[in-house]
Amino acid sequence: MNYTKETDKKWQNYWAKEKVFNVDTKDSSKPKYYCLVMFPYPSSELHVGHARNYVIGDAVVRYKITQGYNVLSPMGWDAFGLPAENQAIKHNVYPQEWTFNNIKRIKEQLNSWGIGYDWAREVTTCLPDYYTWTQWIFLQLYKKGFAYRKEAFVNWCPSCKTVLANEQVITASCERCSTKVEQKKLKQWFFKITEYAERLLSDLETLDDWPQRVKTMQQNWIGKSWGVEIHFPLENITSTINCFTTRPDTIFGATFLALNWEHPCVCGLIKDSPNRGEIEAFIEKVKNQPMSASLLDNFEKEGIFTHKYAINPMTKRRIPIWIANYILTEYGTGAIMCVPAHDRRDFEFATKYGLPIIEVIGIKQSKTSRHRLKEAYEGEGVLVNSAEFSGLESQEAKEKIAEHMETHNIGRRGFNYKLRDWLISRQRYWGAPIPIVYCDSCGQVPVAEENLPVLLPEVKEFLPTGQSPLTYIEEFIQTKCPKCGKAAQRETDTMDTFVDSSWYYLRYISPHEKKFPFISADVNTWLPVDQYIGGVEHAILHLMYSRFINKFLFDCNLVNFTEPFRRLFTQGMIVKDGAKMSKSKGNVVAPDYIIEKYGADTMRLYILFMGPPQKDAEWQDEGLQGAWRFIQRALRLADTLKTHKGGVDTREPNASERALIKKIHSTIKEVTSDLEGNFQFNTAISRVMELVNQAYKSLGSGFVRKEILRETVDAIFVLLAPFTPHISEEVNQMLGSKASLLKRRWPQWNEEYLKEEEVEIAVLVNGKVKDRIQINVNWPKEEIEKKALELEKVKKALGKNSPAKVIYIEKRIVNIVL
Repeated sequence: MNYTKETDKKWQNYWAKEKVFNVDTKDSSKPKYYCLVMFPYPSSELHVGHARNYVIGDAVVRYKITQGYNVLSPMGWDAFGLPAENQAIKHNVYPQEWTFNNIKRIKEQLNSWGIGYDWAREVTTCLPDYYTWTQWIFLQLYKKGFAYRKEAFVNWCPSCKTVLANEQVITASCERCSTKVEQKKLKQWFFKITEYAERLLSDLETLDDWPQRVKTMQQNWIGKSWGVEIHFPLENITSTINCFTTRPDTIFGATFLALNWEHPCVCGLIKDSPNRGEIEAFIEKVKNQPMSASLLDNFEKEGIFTHKYAINPMTKRRIPIWIANYILTEYGTGAIMCVPAHDRRDFEFATKYGLPIIEVIGIKQSKTSRHRLKEAYEGEGVLVNSAEFSGLESQEAKEKIAEHMETHNIGRRGFNYKLRDWLISRQRYWGAPIPIVYCDSCGQVPVAEENLPVLLPEVKEFLPTGQSPLTYIEEFIQTKCPKCGKAAQRETDTMDTFVDSSWYYLRYISPHEKKFPFISADVNTWLPVDQYIGGVEHAILHLMYSRFINKFLFDCNLVNFTEPFRRLFTQGMIVKDGAKMSKSKGNVVAPDYIIEKYGADTMRLYILFMGPPQKDAEWQDEGLQGAWRFIQRALRLADTLKTHKGGVDTREPNASERALIKKIHSTIKEVTSDLEGNFQFNTAISRVMELVNQAYKSLGSGFVRKEILRETVDAIFVLLAPFTPHISEEVNQMLGSKASLLKRRWPQWNEEYLKEEEVEIAVLVNGKVKDRIQINVNWPKEEIEKKALELEKVKKALGKNSPAKVIYIEKRIVNIVL
């Protein structure tokens, strides 16, 4: 049997014509299974690095269909946002044209790979029938007070000329273009995700089928910590500065306070400082520092003294107040009590500026103070130099000091979160317009729901300038106030693309609904998503935002589930030459030539076989050729069936046949287990390869009747069908089946065939292995012991001695004790 690209096209046309992946969501005759692969940015065509995601999803879908599930597998396009717009700018075409050309191309690619989707449910986030409802969700958040506008310093990418959420700043650079991020003060729109911080954190415990790595990443980003907010009185000023700390046991070592330059006390503290000019120059300097840069280990710590002092409420000593560039506004109060002996960053700062360093935590074993510190000790231990709390271990001291502070109104216990509100404004063209107008009489007014969508106008000029291109379109800006009817202006910023993708999984259930974003009764039937598949790079951004929006919709009684994705699988990357595939690195492997030369199933098989799917894997052309050779070997076995002479035989199966039958059933059991587990496609394929090997071995070592060989070939290609669907359908047809494999049920194994008849066990004398023996598991214990004693090597070991006793451990060993 020849496998060519025509084989691929034949079956791809069949699946499309028969609409085998289209699902009736009202059909309750089968259990439902919603398998969703993260939809792509249509910013460029796909390469084999992208293919892993979609091939994994397709294998799962095909397996679940044959298990009798009503499987929903939709696809759409995350079409708005910077990825598509930046590529359009680079190629000097309009974003609409670039986006829809790529959508067409990617659909062709997915179809050529044999990926099956219910295309009747396709959604495209840049079309009005979708972003109408993105705007509607914005309005619901606005009505409930969860969408608000404020002036704030934000992360600004000077290359993309737009603001970035904190989550989009990676090591002080833009995640899209790697340009160093600056600070800029702008009026921006935010979603109040912080109101959901505790639920986002605690509900992670309910996600048993999510990778722990992803849950840990979200836990760390939310950053809940227990501590005490301590009140530091200001010297000669009737005011206090509050500092949140997770280490109240170190309060006796706090030798200075450090403030972020945005702290509300800064203006008052410096107004009469003798070095006010220097302080203001320092503030101007650090304003351009990205908000997350202070998290970098190699970041140079800098600061300036305000010439003001606070009082350490436990020691009653005056301590200087500094403004420092490594203090985060995103965490705590923007003011830190600095304990240089026990915090690495404080130690660097204190050493640089000659500030006192007092050790208050001693190592447990010594319970003594070290007098010359060369570095900060950040661990726990036994308190020293801490008044009546000296001698206590850190954990006990934290509780007792916190209790003392609350009793004396020095501080109060509480929790703090690192999570900040979600900044959703973008000063770019290609995004959903924010449905707000500004009226001189009424102020900020939401667009009426019945007037949605606020359409994104076509523009001639969309290059980023630092202001939204919509700012220059008078017919878009000028409108009437929804409240009073007077002249008003529209908001010109667009929404972050992650708003679009935060709810798309709901739209697939009723993609053509015109009155609502989705039908609640239908989504409550089909969701949460049973299996979500995508890259770990979305652990914080997309997954966190989707969980937040889902919880908000739950609170609005629009859905009855609190988490959108029941089970999450994050696939590893396919890399080439040790690096992620990218055109700039010149290491992209295009799939077209692979399909032309080897066929889609060869590419699919190699992608799934190259290693555990959750781990990164190196692309090697030799591996692709190995996959092709295996497919040819399996197909030759199918061809053998056509000319095989073995006829009907009523006798019991011989040894070769028994070995083959047993291998068929053990392979079915093992492959099923691999697919039901954590998608161990590589081991599942390996097991089918072993079955092919056994088939050739049995054919070569004895007579195999035709019906057993036929059963073997059928089992091989049914088990391969999720991975290599085109050749599997072809062999299924060759074997006489008129229905698609997708209409057949997944094979079942028979435990009777898996029972061991003969096993090899070790024979020991005084605990040392002397020989091995083949036994029938049905032999009585006495027969096995007798045969063990008759072995020549055992007789030699015994000599003239008689055994004191013989111990038989079933199916494992015989131990002869002298």
